[in-house]
Amino acid sequence: MFLTDEQQAILNGEKGETLSKVMQTVVRYGELFGATKLVPVTSKYNHLVTSFGLKMIGPVYDLMNELIEAGAVSAQQFSADPRPVDKNVPANFLQKLIFNKFMYSKQDFYEGQLRELGLMEKDAFSCACYLDEVGNTPAKGEVLSWSESSAVVYANSVLGARCNRNSGIIDIMGSIVGYVPYFGLVTDEGRKATWVVEIKTTKKPEAQLLGSAIGMKVMEAVPYVRGLDKWLGSELDDAARAYLKDFGAATASNGAVGLYHIDNLTPEAKELGSALIAENAATYVIDDAELQRVYDSYPVVWKNKDAKPKLCFMGCPHMSMEQLKSWTDRLETALKAAGNKKVQIPTVFTTAPAVLREFSKTDYAARLKAMGVVVSYICPLMYMNNPLCGKMPVITSSNKLRTYTTARYYTDDEILEQITKGGK
Repeated sequence: MFLTDEQQAILNGEKGETLSKVMQTVVRYGELFGATKLVPVTSKYNHLVTSFGLKMIGPVYDLMNELIEAGAVSAQQFSADPRPVDKNVPANFLQKLIFNKFMYSKQDFYEGQLRELGLMEKDAFSCACYLDEVGNTPAKGEVLSWSESSAVVYANSVLGARCNRNSGIIDIMGSIVGYVPYFGLVTDEGRKATWVVEIKTTKKPEAQLLGSAIGMKVMEAVPYVRGLDKWLGSELDDAARAYLKDFGAATASNGAVGLYHIDNLTPEAKELGSALIAENAATYVIDDAELQRVYDSYPVVWKNKDAKPKLCFMGCPHMSMEQLKSWTDRLETALKAAGNKKVQIPTVFTTAPAVLREFSKTDYAARLKAMGVVVSYICPLMYMNNPLCGKMPVITSSNKLRTYTTARYYTDDEILEQITKGGK
């Protein structure tokens, strides 16, 4: 790998042993993927995936201490993934005991480390850090050192920034030295689509289901999607961004997509169009039958497949302000039609702390609370990692949560019916 004089000096230890180790890590990481050089990180903020104070990840705390003591802190402030625990989310005594004593007992300690390393603010914990209220929204063309698959695919696709699907810890290493390896989705060539996806459904496809189908088909490749603008329009308004947030999370978790292009909608597709499609790209046609096939293929891992749901999670990734408001309206209408005043299954909507603060100032917050819905900043995935919670029959419309936990997937309409009328 070619290094500039400044980069070589850091590698040689001229700015300290710890910074040299960080540079060694970044260089070795790049060499594994064939990178021939490093490029500057140009975004204002970074994003870290490791936000949870698990008792078992002692080496992470040791590493963070070494960085802090050496003054090798992030060159950028950063946001982090959601917190794993919230006292407002339903949990019994034993579940809380496992959360607080055996799983996330180092949470306060670790958050203290993150603040010393450059956390944006005390509550900058969200997998959807790019939401306007959170403030970590990179511009088109900016180079990032992020991890968190759903955030990376959104930044690359909807914002037009440039970032590879980094692992945890690599994210902060690139931020500390200010450089990332030049390969993959950071390059022009790596951003070309090797799949063309044709949408031929008779109605607007479910975001999470469509993303799942594409992710499982193309895996880590870049898809160019045609026909979706028929349903989303040609402008990235609040509704389109919310749809693509959930769509992208499903492509990234059900496959390994780090970038997608939506014809006539996402920034690079609007600018370059079919020039983004690589020669000999494969084609995947998605119609109603294909989406149904994908839906029917999902396994049900509950011990009792006919169990009545005990909890519903919405918001993985975190819900936007637009989604919180639209779901409040939908719930009120559906509950009235069902002859109920409150949700029939304990329901948790998750969102970023900054969004939650702004949402609480609106009348929607009181209306949602009156219907019995809890709005939380929690990470549903981290909640479900508790073995006692994992045994519960939990429902969700998040394909990411379905993939990584025992939660059972239903479409938004099916979720709405269950929580307003009662579970199956």
